[in-house]
Amino acid sequence: MSLSTSHSNFSQLPVIDLSAADRGPAARGELHARLHSAAHDVGFFQLTGHGVSQDETDALMTAMRDFFALPEADRLAIDNINSPHFRGYTRIGDEHTGGSRDWRDQLDIGAERPAHIPGPGQPAYWWLEGPNQWPAALPGLRAAALDWIDRLSAVAHKLLHELLAAIGAPPDFYDDIFGDRAHLHLKLVRYPGSAGDGADQGVGAHKDYGFLTLLHQDRIGGLQVQREDGAFHDVPPLPGAFVVNLGELLEVATNGYLLATNHRVVSPPGATERYSVPFFFNPRLDARVAPLPFPYAAGAPGVTADPANPLFAEYGRNELKGKLRAHPQVAARHHAELVERAA
Repeated sequence: MSLSTSHSNFSQLPVIDLSAADRGPAARGELHARLHSAAHDVGFFQLTGHGVSQDETDALMTAMRDFFALPEADRLAIDNINSPHFRGYTRIGDEHTGGSRDWRDQLDIGAERPAHIPGPGQPAYWWLEGPNQWPAALPGLRAAALDWIDRLSAVAHKLLHELLAAIGAPPDFYDDIFGDRAHLHLKLVRYPGSAGDGADQGVGAHKDYGFLTLLHQDRIGGLQVQREDGAFHDVPPLPGAFVVNLGELLEVATNGYLLATNHRVVSPPGATERYSVPFFFNPRLDARVAPLPFPYAAGAPGVTADPANPLFAEYGRNELKGKLRAHPQVAARHHAELVERAA
């Protein structure tokens, strides 16, 4: 597989300073103009002025590196094969995107809730709600990860309000589908370097399912975004910034006016490690996303058609579909009947 990068005029994503929302009407108006353009034209941007301190980021990254430094036996003790909720540790190569293995390992964490085993007549996506798995040898990781989820939820909530206002929509239009049951999701990801067999898929090209993704990436590059020319372009790390991308639900909500954009990660060369922390701001599993009322709706181009990736009105159906594809071993062990039904 070759994931070549095109080098042209796309040297960096748009940069959005969220703190401008609090600096008066003129600054907020400029923020909205820039945010509108970035979300409509690119679907990706770098976010500064978010208020998350370097100390907060360092605390999470230290806990994350400590986790991946644990003996393999300690990590495998919380292998996600043990979890019908797709929580826990995924070994290198065990997750798949586009039918091919992703050369990374990771820890999947969500909101800490009791298991919701679907009863008769209940949708199967309730399997996605349940407890996390935590390494016994690293008790501090739980607090660091759950604090990060809370911190970034507040940033994403504010950003979503400003984004909706930027396109002339009611800022609080989707507040009721988040609330205290939002299906928040955090990944702690390590890319260990080259696979050694010529394949360089760190994670294959894809779009995210939900509303917004906020990514902290370290200084090692590898993230690529498909831009207007159809080619994938590098996203150079910007210190202190989160890379933000819009998910498929915002594209659906605006009938294609806002973009969910393909992106991927190319494995770092040799034995170079890359660490990244994506946070996914998703609504409740049972949320139905109503069309967004906004002034540009009449000129929206429509949602991208992909027969291999049908989109459903209920968020949970999209999330479950993706999990069954991405984690075939977990799906086969815990959800064989769902796999057969989807075949």
